[in-house]
Amino acid sequence: MKPMLDVVDLCKSFPVRNVFGRMAGEVKAVDHVSFSIERGEVYGLAGESGSGKSTIARTIMGLTRPDSGDIFLDGENIIGTGGTREHGRKVQMVFQNPGSSLNPRRTVGQSIGVPLEAHGHPRSDRRRRISELLEMVQLPADFAQRFPHELSGGQKQRVAIARALAVAPKLVVLDEPTSALDVSVQAKVIDLLVDLGRQLDLTFLFISHDLSLMRNFAKKVGILYLGEIVETGDTAAVFDNPRHDYTRLLLASVPVISAEEEAMRPKIELIDGEIPTAEKLLALRKAQGG
Repeated sequence: MKPMLDVVDLCKSFPVRNVFGRMAGEVKAVDHVSFSIERGEVYGLAGESGSGKSTIARTIMGLTRPDSGDIFLDGENIIGTGGTREHGRKVQMVFQNPGSSLNPRRTVGQSIGVPLEAHGHPRSDRRRRISELLEMVQLPADFAQRFPHELSGGQKQRVAIARALAVAPKLVVLDEPTSALDVSVQAKVIDLLVDLGRQLDLTFLFISHDLSLMRNFAKKVGILYLGEIVETGDTAAVFDNPRHDYTRLLLASVPVISAEEEAMRPKIELIDGEIPTAEKLLALRKAQGG
């Protein structure tokens, strides 16, 4: 059986300009990245800010065109199909900040109805479908009449999830979907996503820097560092026996609240794991002859 998502040798670079606006070179945001996600699976893509996670998400969504490489969704190459109705039916995205991803001038029902209208869902059936979607994310049907400012952060994210599911996509890209939420709300949203994945046979790409959430949600994980996947495999295997220094650093940085959790963290000397700026990275690669 073909994987639901197959990313093959993906590359994307961005220009680096000096203070006068002139080209000083380019930096590789995504550097020959390959991974695949089986149908119904959750794949976690982990890394700090600047590692290339969001660039990969944007290329899958068709918002950014890669320099090279291929992206296959259910066996079909989707490079160049971004923005089309067919692409939108196949893949949807839940963004990091639900407050900014919802139009404050639209009611919840109107926001969920936008993709339904765009994809030709019958007008006479939209109200029923909106109520059905709200029920899926455990919100009352009368929330359709509310505006975003009347909702909590967790409720806004549930609405965003309902909107993403409106056209029954095959793949849902979750770009830091819980980072703007309180810890107690994060767990509830993850539980909801797990339930929806089972009910609807959804496939998830879960992008996050939160390894504690990833351990409990993703079946497989890939660790991104400077645009490259430096380690990948079953989540339990990667977390229990990390092979790359950067993976060990990420795991050693996860906050713990018990002696048992402390015992699970890799014991390493502290190193500088900060992602460098584009200018620093360009200078480093020039010094290395890259």
